[in-house]
Amino acid sequence: MTAVSNDRIEAAQAALDAHVRDIIAHHFSPETGTPVWLDYAKSAGWDPREEVRSFADLIERFDNFDGERLRTDAHEMWIPRAFAGRPFTIFETGGSTGMPKQRIGWDDYKLDYEEFSELLDDEAFPPGGYWLMVGPTGPRRLRLAIEHLANHRGSSCYFVDLDPRWVKKLISSGQGDQAKDYMRHVVDQALSILKHRKVDALFTTPRLLEALGDEISIPDAGIKGVFCGGTEMDPQNVRFLCEEILEGQVGFVPTYGNTLMGLACHKKGFEKEDYSITYYAPQPRAVLRVTDPEDSRKLVDHGEWGRVELTTLTPEFFLPRFLERDAAKRIAPCEDFAWDGVAEVKPYAKNEEKIVEGVY
Repeated sequence: MTAVSNDRIEAAQAALDAHVRDIIAHHFSPETGTPVWLDYAKSAGWDPREEVRSFADLIERFDNFDGERLRTDAHEMWIPRAFAGRPFTIFETGGSTGMPKQRIGWDDYKLDYEEFSELLDDEAFPPGGYWLMVGPTGPRRLRLAIEHLANHRGSSCYFVDLDPRWVKKLISSGQGDQAKDYMRHVVDQALSILKHRKVDALFTTPRLLEALGDEISIPDAGIKGVFCGGTEMDPQNVRFLCEEILEGQVGFVPTYGNTLMGLACHKKGFEKEDYSITYYAPQPRAVLRVTDPEDSRKLVDHGEWGRVELTTLTPEFFLPRFLERDAAKRIAPCEDFAWDGVAEVKPYAKNEEKIVEGVY
């Protein structure tokens, strides 16, 4: 593993601190600010624009954000005055823990995926080719994001719809056979498109990718690259997907993301690290920390497990210190990313709510 220099780490930290100041100024300014945060500043009795001058200050001054507000707040509370009058999109989280959280937005998903596009290999994801998405559509940001990513690369995209909430409901109620039938229905639609249309790149979940690979040879179907996200992927599962399902012939790009963050990129070369995948957040637009479950202001040591905490920092959306339902290992900066990463992401064991992942 190639180490990253301290100079680059310090430069990345300085860039993050400067970005924090800009975003705080934006969301807490009477001219451009967001009602929810303007109200917060009034009730808190302190001015974040004066007291938050770095990311460390943000961690110190803000408590963990209560995600329940994204289920109940009026959308108008989350419209920055800088975006007043512009129609917005409404995206929902997966709903793995009950009523989904909702995030409104304008261009964030486009910017996130345009940045991500720069990291894709043209051989595996050829510009001008055709994509197929077999995954959640409907109210999820992912549907528009994948199509925008394909379009940004000069490509067009086919879609097979998937309702993961129905799958979770079936599993939770003990109707496993019906869940399998629904999964078969989804896979059959994908197989039909692959049979009759040229497809170069595929987005799907690990479990659906495995199900497709049980029916056809993915490389023989003409697929050159697979962009994969959703349920957890441990090293054993990643090795199986790469070696058995993709037959060592198809580019494999795993990602960790959600509606509230965007998407984190994987560190390349995971094959040389026993197929353990490390993800790095799209700093400075979002920051991931691996925190002590007993005190979320504290980080665990590198190589240790903790709970994932997300801070999102864009002009459209400020979300400080949101505790995800995920656990991960904290990983040191690397050559490509001069900030901490998260590895081997999995559901957080102490979460009191039952999480059903289904096919996504």
